Amino acid sequence: MTTVEEALEGSTPLAQKVRAAGPYRSGAQLIAQMRAMLPMLTDEEKVATLNAHPRIGEDPEQLSSRSLKEQGADQLPADRLPELRQLNEDYEGRFGFRFVVFVNRRPKTDIVKVLQARLRRTREEELQEGLRAIVAIAEDRLRT
Repeated sequence: MTTVEEALEGSTPLAQKVRAAGPYRSGAQLIAQMRAMLPMLTDEEKVATLNAHPRIGEDPEQLSSRSLKEQGADQLPADRLPELRQLNEDYEGRFGFRFVVFVNRRPKTDIVKVLQARLRRTREEELQEGLRAIVAIAEDRLRT
């Protein structure tokens, strides 16, 4: 049996709905259910799901061991940390939810560029992109 807890962190609206539709015999079945559930979430549920994800560049003390491993141990140079914090704040102020990206162990310097580019998109594009990233992260967790 594959569980929602193996794939998602926290008890987000997406996790609650997917859990209620289980159990799942495989990770592929669970991921398919996540994708099927995304369009059924209200805007508020989508935002709550994204906001449960840790910020990129979050203080390592605040991250789960799983998120810390996924975000990687690389550190931005000290002079770039304020830039990452500001970009996160700008993103959250513009869109009303947290920036979520499938890091896939890329260095944080690459993620800064992604964040800068995504700030130029629409709220709807970002909402959908962030939710796709949540599922991609879950899929990766089930593979590893």
